[in-house]
Amino acid sequence: MSVRLAAVVLTRNEERHIGPCLDSLAWADERLVFDSFSTDRTCEIAAERGARVLRHPFENFAAQRNAALEAVEAEWVLFVDADERVTPELAAEVRRAIAEGDKAGWWIPRYNYMIGHRMRGGGWYPDHQLRLLRRGRARYDPAHPVHEIVRLDGEAGYLQHPFIHYNYDTVTQFRQKMSRYTHFEAAILREQGVRPRPWTYFTMPLREFWRRFVRLQGYRDHLYGLLFCGLMAWYTLTTYRRLRRLMRGQEEMETVWHNKASS
Repeated sequence: MSVRLAAVVLTRNEERHIGPCLDSLAWADERLVFDSFSTDRTCEIAAERGARVLRHPFENFAAQRNAALEAVEAEWVLFVDADERVTPELAAEVRRAIAEGDKAGWWIPRYNYMIGHRMRGGGWYPDHQLRLLRRGRARYDPAHPVHEIVRLDGEAGYLQHPFIHYNYDTVTQFRQKMSRYTHFEAAILREQGVRPRPWTYFTMPLREFWRRFVRLQGYRDHLYGLLFCGLMAWYTLTTYRRLRRLMRGQEEMETVWHNKASS
């Protein structure tokens, strides 16, 4: 009997992406859309594509993924973001990998596209994601609610074929999405007791730009790399400014979590 696989997509207002994403997952034994109460046509489109739709209140990404793991019965789970696509080559490689049966999970590389350009540097390639998991031997660490960390009971392997990730079509779209992420990051820094100094607002963005553009070779993408690394410096600055607002009581923690769930 063949090994069964469930493809899981976490969603919140993803009507623009969910159709093509699910089409790229037609080969999976089960397709589950795990939705955080979208207010657009996400769930309707998913149902039209034949996917099973479950609604679950959003707490954080780690909790959401753990809940999704419990909602399927297949031995293997492939987590895919709504703005990602699985190529036929990756699908075939996934099938071969889970048939081997000796790993608890698999890392998958990812091609990231920004304004139509496939990024080569800045930390955006190979950008490995631990997304192919053997259910029952993988859990997301609740101590890392944003940039999730998977705890595996066993070893992980590496696949060769990448996800296709359509990150941002415009700079405005990038800034809107990253604005929501900075709320979440600031809340975590506050919980960790981080206290920014006056010079933090200069040194931390500069350090992030240097790390992305020089150490991670963002310069390989020329103007796109310069733009991306500059935006990531802005992201860092905004995170610390919002941390300051949280510390001063100018922004409530509950609002931060709600804003992220509404992304």
